[in-house]
Amino acid sequence: MKKIFVSGIIAGFVLLIFCVIGLYAAEWLLPELTKAYYTPVINAGAGRIIIYSVHPIITGLALSWFWSKFKESLTGSFFSRGIEFGLIYAVIGILPMLWLVYSPLNATLSMVAGWFLFWVFQGLIAGLVFEKTNP
Repeated sequence: MKKIFVSGIIAGFVLLIFCVIGLYAAEWLLPELTKAYYTPVINAGAGRIIIYSVHPIITGLALSWFWSKFKESLTGSFFSRGIEFGLIYAVIGILPMLWLVYSPLNATLSMVAGWFLFWVFQGLIAGLVFEKTNP
């Protein structure tokens, strides 16, 4: 249990770093897409930034638990196991959730596609961290 917790926290902080870098990179590289986020529906204000800041830690802990249950099923090298884990997370966890988000909400397809790519990247990074910290 300790190994799951420690690797989850490590992955969470690595994901937090990538989230912050991703926010600034998206704003710089895709300014037209990021303008859609400056609406009252999406931007709840600075008071809720802590929720965004904690989500990578929660994701890291949840994925660490999933990794501990699933890692024996993955074969191959360091990179292939981490990447396969991230892709499995994308198909099982992200795709159905984003389908649900896109269908009733007024989110553009480009926003949802960006979220999908962002979370696939998170899964890949988390898989590589787990492969290193909890093989």
